[in-house]
This record gives sequence, structure tokens and C-alpha cells, in this order.
Amino acid sequence: MSQSQIIYDIENLTKQYQAGETVVDALRGVTLQIRAGELLVLLGPSGSGKSTFLNILGGLDTPTSGQIFFQEQALGQMTEGQLTQYRRHHIGFVFQAYNLVPSLTAEENVALVTDIADAPMEPATALEVVGLAKRRHHFPAQLSGGEQQRVAIARAIAKNPAVLLCDEPTGALDQKTGVVVLEVLEQINREFNTTVAIITHNAAIAHMADRVIGFIDGRVGREERNAQRLSPAEIKW
Repeated sequence: MSQSQIIYDIENLTKQYQAGETVVDALRGVTLQIRAGELLVLLGPSGSGKSTFLNILGGLDTPTSGQIFFQEQALGQMTEGQLTQYRRHHIGFVFQAYNLVPSLTAEENVALVTDIADAPMEPATALEVVGLAKRRHHFPAQLSGGEQQRVAIARAIAKNPAVLLCDEPTGALDQKTGVVVLEVLEQINREFNTTVAIITHNAAIAHMADRVIGFIDGRVGREERNAQRLSPAEIKW
């Protein structure tokens, strides 16, 4: 892990949702620092606040109170336009659903992002990074689930983001395919020094992280640092 600067400084972050007459506390005072180049795994049961936290990190949602600074810029004080620019230039997203456009090839799906980025990779280069150079002219229906997920990762990294946020990226995949996807994420973290945060229900994946953040009831319940990261192939699921 890089011992470089703090990329996120999060102080007493809360998020409340109104559900009818009920107020739901999704986050209840999360304080955390994340360093550039770190690989984080976020664990916790459904409803513990992991996805809400990730969405706020990525500028898809805003906190009810507290502060979140990205490279010393306060996300909570940004306008919608500024948040759009933040997401566009700094953040890559990978979700359990691949969200590929069926009528576009793998390369064309990646180009959707590179067309709006400041200093993007060539789509073919991004697909080469994830091991799909020979599949770049295939449509999503011609690709396996793991290959589609790797196209989604290529699309996320093609704009050279500082941060890659992954919400259950292996949730729809079998173990063998999931390991391939995790190897790609680990490679991106290692080779590009990209800060990577992975939400998962699979506690075994925690062994590949620099640091494991356990969420419970909207709070950080535990925080552990791995003395040594395991490669995804070494992890016993």
C-alpha cells in the first residue's frame, strides 16, 4: 500500500432517509481516513450502511451531517454540477450489475466513458489491462458474466480515476470467475496506485485488503489492517 497522502478525510458522517413517517439512520457518525493507493474491503450485513457510505464517497449521495473531504475539497459543499465533475474526473464505479449497453461492442462500451474524460486511456488499452484485448469487438451477449464484469471494470478505469468504488463486484459470479475479477482489481490497485474500495458479503475477500472496515448499524464497528495481503488466488472461499 502507498503511504502517500490522505485522499479522503471523513468526520462524523451521518445519513438519514425519510421512509413515510419513519426516519431511517443509514449512517450514524462514521469517522475514517483513506489514503491514496489503499485497497479497502468493506464488510457488514445488509442495511449496515456500506452502500450508503460508498455512494457518498462517490458523490452519488450527500450526507445529512458531518464532513467528507476529497483531497481537501468538501464534497458536502459542492453543487450538483461540481459533484458531476468530481464523479466524471476522479471516480470509477463497478456494480454487481454490469450495466453494459447491449447494442455496443466491448470497446464501444468503454468509449462511452473515454469520450467525456480529460486524459483517458484508449478503450483498447483499458480492455488489454483487464485481459480482454481479443474480445474487444464482441457484444455483451457474446461474453460470459465474468467477461462482462471485466468490461465494466475497463470502462471504470479507462478515465484514469483516482478512486475505484466497487459494490459487490463478484456477487453474481461463481468462485473461479470471481477470483479472476478480483485479480484484475488487485492489479489495477498495484500497477496504477488507484485507491480501491470493495463492498462484499464474502468475508474471505477481506484477506486481499490493506485494511478491512466492518460496518454495523450505520457505524464502523471494527477496523483491521492485514499484516500481509493475499492474492485472490490464495483466498479460500
